Amino acid sequence: MQAIILAGGKGKRLRPYTSMFPKPLMPIGEKPILEILVNQLRASGIKKLIFAVGYLNHMIESYFGDGKEFGVEITYSLENEPLGTAGPIGLLLDQLDENFLVLNGDLLTDIKFSNLVSDHLSSNASATIATFSRDVHIDFGVIYKNNQEVLESYDEKPTISYEVSMGINVFRKKDIEKFIVPNSYLDIPDLMLNLKNNGNIVRCITQDCLWLDIGRIEDYSMAEEVYAKNKHKF
Repeated sequence: MQAIILAGGKGKRLRPYTSMFPKPLMPIGEKPILEILVNQLRASGIKKLIFAVGYLNHMIESYFGDGKEFGVEITYSLENEPLGTAGPIGLLLDQLDENFLVLNGDLLTDIKFSNLVSDHLSSNASATIATFSRDVHIDFGVIYKNNQEVLESYDEKPTISYEVSMGINVFRKKDIEKFIVPNSYLDIPDLMLNLKNNGNIVRCITQDCLWLDIGRIEDYSMAEEVYAKNKHKF
């Protein structure tokens, strides 16, 4: 199976680190976070990788080359303009297998990619979203009122649990082709909703795993701590 790794963003929330450095090359421990992902995909038997690149793409291409040094085959798809998280698929449809992964290049996770792929392939799903249970603590009293401005409930500093996307998805090509327009901007949430609203099955699979992205400076610091304590899992 192939994997498209989204590695073209500017990482604005990680500035100043990313002012002259692409986010997927940010180091976690002794390796760029993207190298950790590449090693995990290879260990799961996914060795054909396509890097969707844009910002500072030459640095990523210089580091990874054709992938031989990392035991994989890497090709590159360059976006001249930002295409969102699903738009890059439109540049690659004629190169893709019937089922393929799309994932963000800034994730720290010990998810079992092989289990996610197996679940997708054994189902009748057009797409599968890897999900993660995330707790969000609210530091204020949350008020619930009716449309007459009358109090209905008062929850002091609650913790709310959400199922969030991990930025890891599996697609069946024949089911998404009609929603993909080459060189047009499209985000994965919109693609998933288009599939669902047109009667296609979109599965949401949760694994017992670690997961962080490094989109913000505080997330990056946390990822470094998690990696240092759990290096054996990655």
